[in-house]
Amino acid sequence: MLPDQIKNFREVITLKDGVYVLLRPLDKDDRKRLEELFHPLSDEDLRIFRSNVKDSEVVQAWCKDLNYDEVLPVLALVKDRAVGLGTLHFSHGSRRHIGEVRIFLAKDFRRRGLGIKLVRAMIELARKQGLHYLIGEVLADQTKVIRAFEQLGYKVQCTLENYFMYPDGDCVDIVFMTLTLKKKNEEF
Repeated sequence: MLPDQIKNFREVITLKDGVYVLLRPLDKDDRKRLEELFHPLSDEDLRIFRSNVKDSEVVQAWCKDLNYDEVLPVLALVKDRAVGLGTLHFSHGSRRHIGEVRIFLAKDFRRRGLGIKLVRAMIELARKQGLHYLIGEVLADQTKVIRAFEQLGYKVQCTLENYFMYPDGDCVDIVFMTLTLKKKNEEF
């Protein structure tokens, strides 16, 4: 997709309970929405993030320094409220054909079908970007998330022991998953 196509991407999805959710790229004016999405997080919830998303400077930098060639963030909105965020992270060099999908949902929008629909939209965006593979790293105890990714075609490749370290130094296992978007051409 060209940058204008990315900026103009819009998809309306309907959740199991009939709620309409707009998916669109994050833009420079979404700082307040992101801060409101992350504000209710407990210290326990924050442990799984790679950045302190409750720090307004972190969120400001994400919105100010948007570079869709590095990360394509897609906001899930109900009316004007951000209820989720999906990100497609692009690799470079010899891994330029690989992307990584990450998602976060507001607590009151979990187990309502939004997660699977958001990941599905991220997969389609990855295909349009010409990616061959997507990877996902899921905490091993999040079995429902692992099953949801498997429903979308992801395959468990391995479990990496003590791969993820929390801020306090505790380590947990990660399930490393992949999704093939483009089959290898086996012609001779």
